[in-house]
Amino acid sequence: MYQPREHFQSGKRFGLEFGGTVLSFDRVGDVLRRQWPVIAAAVGASLALVIVYLVSAKPMYTANARIMMDTRQTQVLDKENGTNSALIDPGFVDSQVEIINSDDLILSIVRRLRLTADPEFDGSNPGLLSAVTGRVMGLFGRGEPPSQERLERAVVESIQGNLRVERLLTTYVLSLSYRAHSPDKAAKIANAIADAYLVGALEAKYQSTKRATEWLQQRSVELSEQATASDRAVQAFKAEHNIVGTSRGLMSEQQLSDLNTQLVQARGATAEAKARLDRIGAISDQDVAQSTVTDALNNPVITRLRAQYLDLAAQYADWSRRYGRTHLAAVNLANKMDELRKNIADEVHRIGDAYRSDYEIAKSREASLETSMKELVAQAGNKGQAEVKLRDLESAADTYRNLYNNFLEKLQSATQNQSFPLSDARLISTATKPDRKSSPRSVLALVGGLVGGLCLGLGTAFAREFLNDVLRTPAEAEDELGVKCLGVLPDIRPAETKRRGLLGASAKGSVPGVSRYVVDHPFSRFAETLRNVKVSIDVARMTRETKVIGIVSSLPKEGKTTVAANFAQLIAMTGHRTILIDGDLHTRSLTRELSPETNSGLVEALNDPTAFGHHVQRSKETGLDFLPSVVASRMVNSADLIASKAMADLLAVLREQYEYIIIDLAPVMPVADSKAFSVLIDAMVYVIEWGSTTRAAVQESVSGSEVLQKKLIGSVLNRADPKMLGRIEAYKGKHRNSYYVEQA
Repeated sequence: MYQPREHFQSGKRFGLEFGGTVLSFDRVGDVLRRQWPVIAAAVGASLALVIVYLVSAKPMYTANARIMMDTRQTQVLDKENGTNSALIDPGFVDSQVEIINSDDLILSIVRRLRLTADPEFDGSNPGLLSAVTGRVMGLFGRGEPPSQERLERAVVESIQGNLRVERLLTTYVLSLSYRAHSPDKAAKIANAIADAYLVGALEAKYQSTKRATEWLQQRSVELSEQATASDRAVQAFKAEHNIVGTSRGLMSEQQLSDLNTQLVQARGATAEAKARLDRIGAISDQDVAQSTVTDALNNPVITRLRAQYLDLAAQYADWSRRYGRTHLAAVNLANKMDELRKNIADEVHRIGDAYRSDYEIAKSREASLETSMKELVAQAGNKGQAEVKLRDLESAADTYRNLYNNFLEKLQSATQNQSFPLSDARLISTATKPDRKSSPRSVLALVGGLVGGLCLGLGTAFAREFLNDVLRTPAEAEDELGVKCLGVLPDIRPAETKRRGLLGASAKGSVPGVSRYVVDHPFSRFAETLRNVKVSIDVARMTRETKVIGIVSSLPKEGKTTVAANFAQLIAMTGHRTILIDGDLHTRSLTRELSPETNSGLVEALNDPTAFGHHVQRSKETGLDFLPSVVASRMVNSADLIASKAMADLLAVLREQYEYIIIDLAPVMPVADSKAFSVLIDAMVYVIEWGSTTRAAVQESVSGSEVLQKKLIGSVLNRADPKMLGRIEAYKGKHRNSYYVEQA
């Protein structure tokens, strides 16, 4: 019977759990007592290294200079652009850091200060570590004296290693720090680097401005020639195509506009003459003595004749009334009136002839203008393509002229700025001689060595204690569970798993997979270990009824479903009536693996236990009956359902028809299904994942249920690494696996 460990019985003992390992004060004390030599050795070694470093290391002194990026200095002559408050791009400041650390700038310092002859850099006075390193490198070197270039490169690398340039927070200030064995030398080199940077910035600005000026001069000459050539091309094209320009545009366009205006006016005059002619024709057939004719014509002759006619008409009317119309005087008056009427008609005809003449003249002028317009339009159409080409030439000429003017202006500006002696940076803090060493810091180094040694020692001690917290041997499994370990199952998972239902048909009549490994590999170590499990169960059947066998594990993904499927098939292949039940109502992994297309199963069988056969799937190859679990979603009462009276009734019916009832149960730690079902089961096989399941997980799983402890018949270590397993079992000899055939 399993005996739980002390820290599960003693609920009042304080402890912390890390990855399934309980770490209490007592256990920490035990670790410290057992591993104190390791901790002491680590601390001693760390302090010894620190002391050796402090004794051998030369003191270093750090000098600091500060440079500020300030573009306002370059804006002294540029007051009109209003950019005094312009911000500097942070990337520009970061770029200056790289410039200060550049090889060329440091090399100029090395040559100016002649540092290759300095004892600190030429290797004539090395430290302990440098001396040892130099001797070792000398053993593998060619023994030839280094060249001047190599010496300078070595000094540059040494200065770069001791130089630190960084930007102060988000400001435009660069902090330049240099470390040296001498405080005077540290300040001297720091100031030299700062001065070299400022001078180099001025020189770079001068050279860039000079190159820009030279390029602008060359480009200005080219643009001047191009602008002149473009202007000449425009004039030559105009002369070739007889295109004359005026202040209002091209002459042809001006003529066309004027002619169009004259044509409009001529058409108006023609319409007016035609209206007068039509009017005179309309009144020619009327009585010319009427007032409407006189008023319409507004002619002084006709007006005078009509006045005479009216006077005679009045006299004629008076004398006719007095003397009668046949009277000689009345007849004379009538004759005079006819004469006047005839004169008026003649005058009207004369006016009509004048109007007709004016109309003909207006028509002739209009026709002449229309002819001229058509000729100009035809000429304009013929010159259309020439004008398009002219516009292109004029546009090119204007472009070259504008470019030339812009480049000429930039050339003048660059020429003025070429000798302007200001840069974008200035020195705001000169490096001074440091009064104390910056390294090594003895106290800080000793404290760091002590803390580092303690951390290393404690880490090593606890690693040696807890890295072996997983189970890898049958003895360890038996020590934790208190029951027999029935064997170690090797890892049979392929590199690429292809899941297909075992009970479904396939093209070749079989479906390869880990769930039917014992069918395809009946003489493998995996199958033989499961036979050992069956033998242990058969031995237990001699003393008690052992038909209902549960396969459980502490945590998910430990391989219990694979073990249950293969174990059931192994028993079925021996000819025993065997049924496999998917009792994990949460994940239903066994159902998805063996019969993914089924529509009913365990839950439906619980409603009518006597009709369970309608929900059973049988394998034609092995004769195994499988009762799947089909639920639409996870059940909140799965523990109650798996341990219900209906389940007990179903098991009672199954006991009468089957010799072995194998149930794949849910893992013990996540859910309570296995603990609730333990009262209905005869025996349990506990699956432990080799090298993964921790002792704490096993202890916590089994100690929570006394019934489960009693029903444990044994355990198996699953998914063991074959290579590691071979190392662990090397004591069994080289022929230990001669009876196993892993490939079918």
